[in-house]
Amino acid sequence: IFSEEADKIEKYVEGLPDMIHESIVASKPKTMQEAIEIATELMDKKIRTFTECETASKRKFENTLRNTQSQQRQQSNKRQSIGRVYTAASGEKKQYGGSKPLC
Repeated sequence: IFSEEADKIEKYVEGLPDMIHESIVASKPKTMQEAIEIATELMDKKIRTFTECETASKRKFENTLRNTQSQQRQQSNKRQSIGRVYTAASGEKKQYGGSKPLC
């Protein structure tokens, strides 16, 4: 490797995230193009993994949300099905006893 090419590779690799930086240094690329290809491949893999984890997490949240909503619907249905309660009272009406005039 020419020293110029090695310097370019080193500068390029320094700007990458640590995990990718270590992988590229360990692979010892001979050309700048090889370093770029390895870095691109690793970044794509990292992004895919992140997206898959995020999607799985989102599905989990959505399922939890659906379950919560269905439970709330079931509870509201229970509340609606409560019957009326009647009391037995005498048929006499009470006189108005308030302080303001009755209209």
